[in-house]
Amino acid sequence: MKAFVAGATGETGQRIVQELVNRQIPVRALVRNLETARSILPPQAELVLGDVLHRDGLEAAIADSTVILCATGAKPGFDPTAPYRVDYEGTKNLTDAAKAKGIEHFVLVSSLCVSQFFHPLNLFFLILVWKKQAEEYLQNSGLTYTIVRPGGLKSVDAPEPPVHVVMSSADTLFEGSIPRLEVAKTCVAALFTPAARNKVVEIVAREDAVEQPLVELFAKI
Repeated sequence: MKAFVAGATGETGQRIVQELVNRQIPVRALVRNLETARSILPPQAELVLGDVLHRDGLEAAIADSTVILCATGAKPGFDPTAPYRVDYEGTKNLTDAAKAKGIEHFVLVSSLCVSQFFHPLNLFFLILVWKKQAEEYLQNSGLTYTIVRPGGLKSVDAPEPPVHVVMSSADTLFEGSIPRLEVAKTCVAALFTPAARNKVVEIVAREDAVEQPLVELFAKI
């Protein structure tokens, strides 16, 4: 297995790269700035310059990778086209490249509540709408996929008191938060879990949840 990570320098992407390195999985990290990437990503990661918005260079960037993890996302701002371009077109480009390269498994980080059109997050230029469109494009691509929809993302990796992952099927969780590290662990675990294939899972983390192995959580969906 060799993993290709898009969105590698983002808060969640960084943790995905580190989790892959921790598992001694070779990583190619797609980055837009090599200097920035070198300062925040582990030295074991192989950096490749590129952008999901530029379809023509993606197949070469993927190279000999066998799986893809996508943690891209439009940054908050005043560009009304950003969610469409990054969350939909970028994921579409990566999906097309993955299909052309015969990628074995594509893991996409999406978001809770993507099916709720009137959710407040859609005031940010329909960001959930475009994430949902990206999900559907991946699902219809013929690739083996896992779509992970996390709740509100937190950058505290070891919260006190500790929290444990709660996993549910699509469109059943509508509130809650989760540390980004737990999202990263879930995404990487999906690569090793047959029960995670071709599933959409929603995840949050709660203090009162019973700790369970991710393999078991996937199997229940």
